[in-house]
Amino acid sequence: MARTETDAAAEAPSEPEVLSKAETPSEAEVQPEPGATPNSRQSIKARQPGNGRRQHPSRRPSLGPRALRVVRWAAIALWAVLVGTWIARDGISYDRNSLLLVICTGLIAATIGRRRSLTVIRDWLPFAAVLLVYDLSRGAATLVGRPTEWHLQIDADKALFLGHEPTVWLQSHLKEPYPPWWETVVSLVYVSFFFAPYVAAGVLWLRNRDEWRKFVLRFVAISFIGLVVFVAFPAAPPWAASQCSASQVAAGPSDPPCIELKAGVVRDGGMLGQVKPTHPPAAPWVERISTRGWDKLGVPQAKALIDEGQAGSNQVAAVPSLHAAISLLITVFFWPRLRKRWRPLLAGYALVMAFSLVYSAEHYVFDILLGWALTGLVSYGFYRWENRHRPGRDGTVGQPGSNSGEFMRAPADTLDGSLPARP
Repeated sequence: MARTETDAAAEAPSEPEVLSKAETPSEAEVQPEPGATPNSRQSIKARQPGNGRRQHPSRRPSLGPRALRVVRWAAIALWAVLVGTWIARDGISYDRNSLLLVICTGLIAATIGRRRSLTVIRDWLPFAAVLLVYDLSRGAATLVGRPTEWHLQIDADKALFLGHEPTVWLQSHLKEPYPPWWETVVSLVYVSFFFAPYVAAGVLWLRNRDEWRKFVLRFVAISFIGLVVFVAFPAAPPWAASQCSASQVAAGPSDPPCIELKAGVVRDGGMLGQVKPTHPPAAPWVERISTRGWDKLGVPQAKALIDEGQAGSNQVAAVPSLHAAISLLITVFFWPRLRKRWRPLLAGYALVMAFSLVYSAEHYVFDILLGWALTGLVSYGFYRWENRHRPGRDGTVGQPGSNSGEFMRAPADTLDGSLPARP
């Protein structure tokens, strides 16, 4: 049968119809699904193409994605060169404000074309202000005038370890006349306290600002609770007790003259007792050796900077140990957020930090246990509070919706969308 022109025209592919502005469906013509809430109607309106408005030319990006990527990587390279030059000229700075400045400028460079640069200032400036208040408040313990505790920590450690003082035992069995290779690990882990939480916060901010807020809130809470305890319960560390006798600190002074003595002047080991080294001729007294590994690395400038920072800090802010608390916070916070192969490293970080603090005479085990307890309580409290808005598997956050019990879904605040689930 011969095909008619009408049949051929019906079978031919038709040209796509282009709707004019007058033919574009209006808001009234877009019918919401049955049972939709007012919020879902607003989202339907937002999904309409153009929403009846034309984008203003000034709001369009002046550079394309490829050009922005080039600019971003150029800014990152420039930042790396400037930071490297600064470190090579002045050494590594352990000042918190300088570190935050370096991190924030790096974040600004890394977010060009991906997130507004002002977001860095808006997020990190309050964080820096809170930490500045913390630093300024650390001298409050001296103003309050509370007597310093010198005996409780020693008695607690001896009770835990059957009469042995852990720092004295470790230095008796492990300390050598010159730092062995593994003391470089002790020094690096100890100094990581001044860098790791801020680097972790920077990575989280790039990945997911919601997770960044959770981490920062825990970090600030732990720091300020620790500050309150420092004021209410000033306590001396092991290295200070090894330089003083019980009679010299009977009144609970915070800065007795003996604390300024050079290690080894008190030959009997002070309140801790003598070290009996198994690697002679190691010193037969407790030494503060948290920075000795830098000599092994051939970086004496780093050791000098850390020693200078330690001398200017609050010498009787030992309980709880914030080194132990923050290292465990990093472990606990990232444990469910990283792949399983990283978990041994996370657990090892907190344990090696604890060993380093006791071996190097920076803290008693008593201080470390209280620091861990502080992190556990703060983490559990925030977990219960955040459990009301538990994130979904796709990275979205559930928030209370309408009276019908429905939930709205808000996308995770990331640079590249929701984070993938970590098996």
